[in-house]
Amino acid sequence: MTDRDTAGTAWKSPSTVDEYLAELPRDIRDVLEQLRGLIRFTVPEARERIAYRIPVFSVKRDLVGFGGFRNHCSFYTMSPGLVKAMSEELQGYHASGSTIHFTPENPLPASLVTRILLARLRELEEKR
Repeated sequence: MTDRDTAGTAWKSPSTVDEYLAELPRDIRDVLEQLRGLIRFTVPEARERIAYRIPVFSVKRDLVGFGGFRNHCSFYTMSPGLVKAMSEELQGYHASGSTIHFTPENPLPASLVTRILLARLRELEEKR
């Protein structure tokens, strides 16, 4: 699939998470590789794919996603209620809706990501 950037230049959207990560600056890529590894370790049954132009992990339904940008990274919890409920734990990060923004210099702690993943799994189970 070919998309266009803001200048109208054609570029090919990545079709795999590896392709997505390969296009990012090294510091952003490194922190997202760590996040990816933690997601895979915590939820080994999760299937990864590119959706909404970002890496998304699913367990029958979308679980979480992440994105890398020039000045920050985003962790998409897919759950505004979860982000709101965890607002105290997210102090020091910019959270909006279901998204948590962070930087390579201030990544999300593994323990926090694990709690988010387990809470999302519970949410998805309750929706069944």
